Amino acid sequence: MSVTVGAIRAINRYPVKSLAGEELEACRIESYGVQGDRYCSFYDMTKQDWSQYITARKIPKLMSYKAEYTGEDIRVTAADGRVFGWDTELLEEIQSLTSTEITMSAFKAPHPEAKHPELLSVDGASILLVTDKSLKKLEALWGKPVDQRRFRGNFVVEVREDSLGEEEWLGRRLSIGSAELQVDSYCERCVMITTNPDTLERDSSLLKQVHKELNLKFGLYASVIRTGEVRLGDPVVVLED
Repeated sequence: MSVTVGAIRAINRYPVKSLAGEELEACRIESYGVQGDRYCSFYDMTKQDWSQYITARKIPKLMSYKAEYTGEDIRVTAADGRVFGWDTELLEEIQSLTSTEITMSAFKAPHPEAKHPELLSVDGASILLVTDKSLKKLEALWGKPVDQRRFRGNFVVEVREDSLGEEEWLGRRLSIGSAELQVDSYCERCVMITTNPDTLERDSSLLKQVHKELNLKFGLYASVIRTGEVRLGDPVVVLED
């Protein structure tokens, strides 16, 4: 039988890979994922496969730039208030952060050698979900507040106390708003989560806790079965098999 496991507490979109994103009240789910999510990226063509992407793992300052999807373009705002479009001026700005020669993708296009071009600049799957229950558990383990933005999930789900655990979502379908998702796998975490999204300071002890206590697994990847609209407060329903 179908079971309501919680509701959408936050919606996040990251139009440019590794830049700060935007919090939304509603979003459109396309077959690709959240409309406007990871539509653009920077990459190093001397590398191969996913290692081509220029990310905050190597340049933490990327996260000081906030990207927004306007519907037709990308707007990027620097920490000092300067505003860029997805253009050569922005490329020059980001190039100034590194000696590595970088290239920018076309708008809403994968880099030329992407293995999974249908995912554009998304790492593992279309949608990333994080639950408040997991965030609270990690806070208890780490002994410090945990900002959900560290995990760059598209949806933060506020789960019911008596709901099915995340491990029971795996392999099953979720109904959220008018969209339907398939929960495929856990997300394996990396050094990205060690960066404070506001101060850009790194604390490796968080990743150590996630490795020790959670085997690096935090959050769930899901693919899109049915497109639709999702809003804050929408119920999250695990559908019957």
